[in-house]
Amino acid sequence: MKKEHDKPFDLWYPPEGSVVPGLHVNNSICQGKVPFTPSEGRKVKWYTCGPTVYDKCHMGHARAYLTFDIIRRIMEDYFRYEVLFQVNVTDIDDKIIKRARCNKLVADYEAESKAFEDVCTDVDAAVGALKAKLEKKLSELQEPLPDGTPTRLRDERETLLKEQMLKVEQVRQTEEAVEAAKADKSVPKVIATGRDALSEWLDALKGHTVDDHSVFDAHGRKYEDSFLQDMEQLGVRRPDLLTRVSEYVPEVVIFIQKLIDDKFAYESNGSVYFDTSKFKCAGHAYPKLKAGQKAVSSEAAAAATEDVTASAAEMAEGEGALSSSFTDEKRSAFDFALWKKSKAGEPWWDSPWDKGRPGWHIECSVMATEVLGANMDIHAGGSDLKFPHHDNEMAQSEAFHGCNQWVNYFLHAGHLNIRGLKMSKSLKNFITIQQALEEHTPRQLRLMFLMQSWDKDMIYSDQVMEDARAKEKLFVNFFRNVKTLLREGGSKMQNWRQAEKDLAEKLQACQANVHVALCDNFDTTTAMAALVNMASEVNKYMNSMPETDLRALLIRKTATYITQMLRTFGVIEGHDDIGFPSAESAGGGDAEAMVAPYVDAMVQFRDQIRERARKEGLKELLELCDAVRDDVLVSLGVRVEDRTDAPSTWMKDDPETLKREVEEKRQQAKQAAEKKRRNQLNTKIKELDKWTKARVTPQEMFKAEEGKFSEFDTETGIPTKDNEGKPISKSVAKNLEKMRKKQTDLVEDFLAKGGEQLIAQLEMDIASLQLELSSLDS
Repeated sequence: MKKEHDKPFDLWYPPEGSVVPGLHVNNSICQGKVPFTPSEGRKVKWYTCGPTVYDKCHMGHARAYLTFDIIRRIMEDYFRYEVLFQVNVTDIDDKIIKRARCNKLVADYEAESKAFEDVCTDVDAAVGALKAKLEKKLSELQEPLPDGTPTRLRDERETLLKEQMLKVEQVRQTEEAVEAAKADKSVPKVIATGRDALSEWLDALKGHTVDDHSVFDAHGRKYEDSFLQDMEQLGVRRPDLLTRVSEYVPEVVIFIQKLIDDKFAYESNGSVYFDTSKFKCAGHAYPKLKAGQKAVSSEAAAAATEDVTASAAEMAEGEGALSSSFTDEKRSAFDFALWKKSKAGEPWWDSPWDKGRPGWHIECSVMATEVLGANMDIHAGGSDLKFPHHDNEMAQSEAFHGCNQWVNYFLHAGHLNIRGLKMSKSLKNFITIQQALEEHTPRQLRLMFLMQSWDKDMIYSDQVMEDARAKEKLFVNFFRNVKTLLREGGSKMQNWRQAEKDLAEKLQACQANVHVALCDNFDTTTAMAALVNMASEVNKYMNSMPETDLRALLIRKTATYITQMLRTFGVIEGHDDIGFPSAESAGGGDAEAMVAPYVDAMVQFRDQIRERARKEGLKELLELCDAVRDDVLVSLGVRVEDRTDAPSTWMKDDPETLKREVEEKRQQAKQAAEKKRRNQLNTKIKELDKWTKARVTPQEMFKAEEGKFSEFDTETGIPTKDNEGKPISKSVAKNLEKMRKKQTDLVEDFLAKGGEQLIAQLEMDIASLQLELSSLDS
């Protein structure tokens, strides 16, 4: 209906459409979802806390970096933000110093060629010291908490207790393993078994003697390279810039000096600390992120200079393993190090205060400031970094820049849990990224991440990975079926019937649901469910009628959309319009279309050979056809799927993925064959045992039971007196007669089946099955 306010449009009326949702994100600063608004247009300045390069990365690290890669891709490729993505590398840190020292000291110890007895004495002392330390900590955690302790602190204590119990159990297992290793009289084996404890013990004794700073530098470079290789294999996009703290030490010194000049930091015995009380009294909120607690404002700070709910233990952990002796230098337990005076056995740089190194928290503040300036849109990291690391970052940065909000949006990825506990190096319950990639493809790992919420704790288990493999298989089969149809053309008719209208409506609903999900805090769980459901709907449509009746353009549109979304999530690389790319097409061009006529001819020829071989029972020819499918074509990146009563289908795929799948199938077939042969062997052994007993005649069967009976019936062999010479009772005699009858039937059956020939055949069958099992095991 035309309305007066619609003027001056006489021939057009604005449609009354629905409101399109905008992006909302879970911002840890306000502990909830809020609209995302960049500071400047569509530009997004993003900083992610990178690795502390002291050891190989595990799947707990992948939880953060793969998660933020997915979110970054969604922001860049779906929402089309212009993201400047910075990642730091912490290559100066207590963990690096200690691990590098420990490795060197153990290597030097091994080079000393000590006597076996001396090594055993040292390893026993090291394991004993570590065990005592861990058991003491466990005993402290087992002390009851005072009445009225908040639930949050009780939950934290329960988690810490479980983790400590695991550590104690691990050191007890080490103790047992060391004892077992001693039996081999092998020095290398004893050292390897007790290595962790030995390295700690040696570091306590000799750590101060390591004065070659190249030891620390080389250690950091080694594991930085390892981290970058892991990210490359996982398909994580490279950052726009990678900043190392070792390259920003002069800037760190300048940053700290300004904090001292502004009275937010103080020097103490060559170290410099941030004054949290002064910061709060100046009107700043601290801490902002610590779970279950509100930030302390200037009003609260006037009444109390300490945040009583903050965890001193967490603050101490954030200071680093080599800084425990410096606690008396602080004005408050809640102050934190900006510059650490270096002791013997630690690397150092010059500063106005003393030779030392940057604290952990200051590194990120300085590098982010140098690149992104006084404010950033997004800061990201693992949830375990909230307090004290990210809270301290914000405090020192807001003090430096004289602002109240250095970060607009803080994104924190949830933990990755394995068997109920957070995966971590300290708990030794980790799986390295390389170990995970030996069992699963990067695509499967990414699917696992996509199917769980990015900001909640994530489960890593066989069941979860099996679900990811099932989703991958669903998409592989979906794209194969679509590509097969599109190669063959489908129907020449283009009119839409009700089936096509329904499918098109479902596609539009899917697109809307995916968009709403991604706007809702990057909800990839819901988005993936929608894509899986859409693929299933297309499969139903394709199975509902002959291929010659299907509308190929609609199927192409749907498959193209699913491909685009999976590409956005990083599940698909390359430029193919539909499906997973082959190795050749990843660089551009439609390799599948180019080779299609030749592969079609090959697959059709193979189908004809298989059909002929099946009719004529030519087993060897069928095996050759399988070899062409599983070896020749797989190495060329061609996936062939044989179908019952229909021509085989094919599609291009990554050769390494195909080889892995073929190997998994062969292993499954081998295990099935082994199980079958083992069952057959057990059956034959039982049969042999049964018929071996049939060698004993009914007359002799009771005489074989020595000492049980003393006299027997001369004709039947049934006992008449027990071993004490007493007559057998009627009830016992009746049972003995039943047993004799059963043995008589068994012997007759045995003789009817061939007697000794039957036993000989069973023995030959058992030997043959044992040989087959032996060959399967090799």
